[in-house]
Parts: sequence; structure tokens; C-alpha cells
Amino acid sequence: MIRSILYILLLFISLSNALWAQERADSKKKQKVYQFELNDEIGPGSWRKMQQALAEAKTENADIFLIHMNTYGGALVAADSMRTAILQYPIPTYVFIDNNAASAGALISIACDSIYMRPGANIGAATVVNGTDGQAMPDKYQSYMRSMMRATAEAHGGDTINKNGKQIIKWRRNPAIAEAMVDDRLAVPNVIDSGKTLTFTTNEAILHGFCEAKAESVEEILQRANVINYEIKNYEPTALQNIISFLVNPILQSVLIMLLIGGIWFELQSPGIGFPLAVAGLAALLYFMPLILEGLAAYWEIALFILGVILLLVEFLIIPGFGVPGIIGSILIFIGLVLSMVDTLDFDFNPTQSYNALLQAVFQISISFIVFMAIAFTFGSTFFRTKAFQRIALNTQMKNDAGYISTKNSLRNYIGKEGIVFSDLRPSGSIEVDGEYLDAVAISGLIPKGEKIIVKKYTMGQLYVEEV
Repeated sequence: MIRSILYILLLFISLSNALWAQERADSKKKQKVYQFELNDEIGPGSWRKMQQALAEAKTENADIFLIHMNTYGGALVAADSMRTAILQYPIPTYVFIDNNAASAGALISIACDSIYMRPGANIGAATVVNGTDGQAMPDKYQSYMRSMMRATAEAHGGDTINKNGKQIIKWRRNPAIAEAMVDDRLAVPNVIDSGKTLTFTTNEAILHGFCEAKAESVEEILQRANVINYEIKNYEPTALQNIISFLVNPILQSVLIMLLIGGIWFELQSPGIGFPLAVAGLAALLYFMPLILEGLAAYWEIALFILGVILLLVEFLIIPGFGVPGIIGSILIFIGLVLSMVDTLDFDFNPTQSYNALLQAVFQISISFIVFMAIAFTFGSTFFRTKAFQRIALNTQMKNDAGYISTKNSLRNYIGKEGIVFSDLRPSGSIEVDGEYLDAVAISGLIPKGEKIIVKKYTMGQLYVEEV
């Protein structure tokens, strides 16, 4: 009997020691905190970096994903993607608002599980504005933004309580307050009157449930969250990732599109120069390459763009008149540029977000086309006479007295003779003079087939004509 009691006592002591050792080991285990800096304008580049950071944090089995934020906002489509990823993320997400969380930054912050703010920081002012003069967009955009803000706040849930026989939800983050950050027509009792867009200071955000506490640093945040033993891993983008993020900036993309279109247009207007085509090729490379690396542009989308360029070349250089090939080519170029900016696979999984991205891509590229056409019609006629163009164009004349001899000197005999246009001069084409079919270039404008012309000069192996 005594021996049995001793065995039981020894077994109890052994189990106690094992549990104590395990508890001590667990207490020594460091929690991994993965920190992501969000200090730039929110857009495709910052969304791309966050995707990489979220994936890396999950791979490294991080315990907390912390966003160190200071932003005035940015693109709504990118912000929607970021807040959706945060809401669906399996790891607890914290945000430290280190001064500003305006507009899209407020949306992303509200998506996080815990919000901490530095004294003097602000959150709110989420009205959707255009990117040119900062004016508020039409109400349908504000309606969509209000819905996103409301849904994001509701995602954090609340407690159902009975008040005077009615069930009322006491939200952790009041959806009405989130909406008031978008629309100045909304009033929230004891918070804000109508006619003012809501923005919280740190103390106001704490009072109304949109901030857990004040904090001066990330270390203070972790201390308040009772995270004592931890290690912080910072997201560090590579040089290539920084370059890609820079190239997918919407403003730079618009500039590249204008250079691409302009290069093709100037090359068709002045065939043989070469420099505009080189500019167009470089712009196309800088436009498509980051989109390919980002996984947005598929090869078939680029093939559509290339086919469109080929059809335009056929239209301008081979087939007279602007007909079916030119129209189809222009449409294919536009579609290729638009679809390359959108993840088409995402339409099956997140159609609303993808359609918004598609509309933004259509808008951005349409504006680029319109701006280029305005510039081309305003300054295009004088561009070829500028000193800058003369420095890059090939104007050197190989004269006989300098030792250059042409095998086509007989073409000089056509100077002063009249003929007819055999194929449209746009500005290059074919003419018929004295029964001979010759290549020629119109000195100014376009000369349609059948019109009478006169050969005015012969330069660098090429006849130049004017309409009679």
C-alpha cells in the first residue's frame, strides 16, 4: 500500500516537472512580429509590396503583421485590394498610424485588427476625389466608398444587447462613423454634424472605438498588447522590386503610353527616321515588362498590342486610306494596353474588384490618348522644325563635290516634271511620271491617288513632290 502511494507521488512530481519545463520553454519562445512600412502614396506599387510582405510573413510563421503607416491616401482600387487582403489574413494585423492615415489610408487602417496612433496623428477624410484638381467625384463613387468603409467596420463585429425590448448591436467600430469619414452629408449623434467630413484625432479615435491606445513607438505598441518576448522582422524590397514599383506608378505609365503612341505616330509621319520608333520600343518595354513580372500582363495581351501595331503599319504603308486594318489595329492596341494592367484571372474570383480595376485602366489609357492627341495637333506641325528634332534627325547631305556619287542620279531629271499620284502619298507613296512608276514623298500634307503633282526636288535618293 505504501509502495503504491510512493509510485503515485513520484508520477505526480514527474508530470508537474514536465509541465513546468514546457511552460518555461513556451515563455522563452519569441513571438515573430513582421513589420511593413507604408509611407508612400497608395497605388499598384505599394499593393505589390504588401502582397509580398503578407506572403513572406505567412511563410516565416509570423505571429503579428504590423503596418507602420504614414500616408495621405492614393488609388482606391489598390486600397480596396489591400484592405481585402488584410480582412482575410489569418494572422493578427496591427497598424501604427505614425502621423497620417487619410483617405485610402483610413480604409486600410480600419481593416486591421488593432489600431494604434501617435499623439497628434489623424485618421479619416476618405472622400473619393479625382487625381487632377482634388475635386470630389460623383456620388456613385462616394456611394461605393461608403459601402466599403461600412463593410470594413462591420467586419470586426459587435455585441448584441437588449435595450427597451429591442436588440441593438454595439459595434466594435461603428459603421456610421466610418461612413461619415466619406460623406459630409451624414451626421452621427454626439460625433459630428452634417456638412463636415469626419477626421479623428488620436484622442477622438480612442473615444469612439477607432483606436486602441496612444503609442510613441512600435515597442510601446507591443508592450500595450502584452507582447513581451518578441523579434521584429522588417520587409525589405529588393532593388528590382523598387524599380518595378516605380514603373507601375499610374503617372509614369501614362507618360510611357504617350511616348509609345507618339513614337509610332511620328515614325509613320516621317518614315526612315528611326528615332521615334526606338522611343516607342523603349516605352513599350518599360510599360509591359513590370506588368509581366507583376503577373498582370499575359503574353496573349501583348500579342494583341503587337498585332494592332502591325495592322497600323500595313494601313499606313501598304493599303491606301484609313480603313478596316487601321480601325482594328487601333482597337487592338487599346485593348492590349488596358488588359495588360488588369489581372484577368481575378474576374472569376473577385469580379467587383476586377471590374473597378478595369474601369480605372480604361480611364487612365483614354486620358493618355486624349492628352497625346491634344499635344500632337497643337505642337506636331512645328515639332519637325525644332532644333531638338534637327539634332536627332539625319539631315546630312552627301553632295557630289564631297565625293559622294549616287547610282540614281538619273532621278534628278524628273525635277520640274508633272505626273499623277499612283498610290496615296501619306506622306510617302508612288507616282507616275512619263510612264515611269517612282517612289516619292509629299512635301506637306497628304495627296490622294489620282491627283496631279510636280516634282520639286531630289534629296538623299528621294523625290519630293507637291500637288499642282
